[in-house]
Amino acid sequence: HIDVMDNHYVPNLSFGPMVIQALRNKIPPDVFFDVHLMVQPVDNIALSCIDAGAQLVSFHLDACTHVHRTIHLLKSKGIKVGLAFNPAQSLEGLEWVLADLDLVLLMMVNPGFGGQTLISSVLPKIQRVRQMIDNLQKPIRIQVDGGIYRENIYLPQQAGADTFVVGSGIFKQPSYHQAIHQLRQELLNHPY
Repeated sequence: HIDVMDNHYVPNLSFGPMVIQALRNKIPPDVFFDVHLMVQPVDNIALSCIDAGAQLVSFHLDACTHVHRTIHLLKSKGIKVGLAFNPAQSLEGLEWVLADLDLVLLMMVNPGFGGQTLISSVLPKIQRVRQMIDNLQKPIRIQVDGGIYRENIYLPQQAGADTFVVGSGIFKQPSYHQAIHQLRQELLNHPY
């Protein structure tokens, strides 16, 4: 999971397509590159990330003027596409494009900075998206991002999430390997 931030859509600035390309050249091709764009506008940077090696690109609904067109532009490049929602953002509009998506990314924090606390009011939103996907009967993933630690990873899982982006819950631990093992154990201990 690679966060691309532009200091416009979110207040932070991170790397972009050139770093993704450098990583792609150094990392084995079987490693999946999931790129989360926190940028505005979306299309040009998304295409550059795809050219650099992204295999899934998620972008924020409110960062894009023509969501349907952008989804199909990115899909025409042979990649998977996700649509992201901030914690206080309505799911209005999702029903019109859900069938075209591979993933719905629900932010559990306000995007742009690591180390934040999970916003629990997003949990009912996860349940709503799970219900929408189940009604469609399509293999669309629900990814959650932000504020996820060993102590709370089961909450979004029980709400219906199946893909978890964990930053500080791994990188602020003394052993990355042990932290990942503990996160997986928590998911097994609290099955959906």
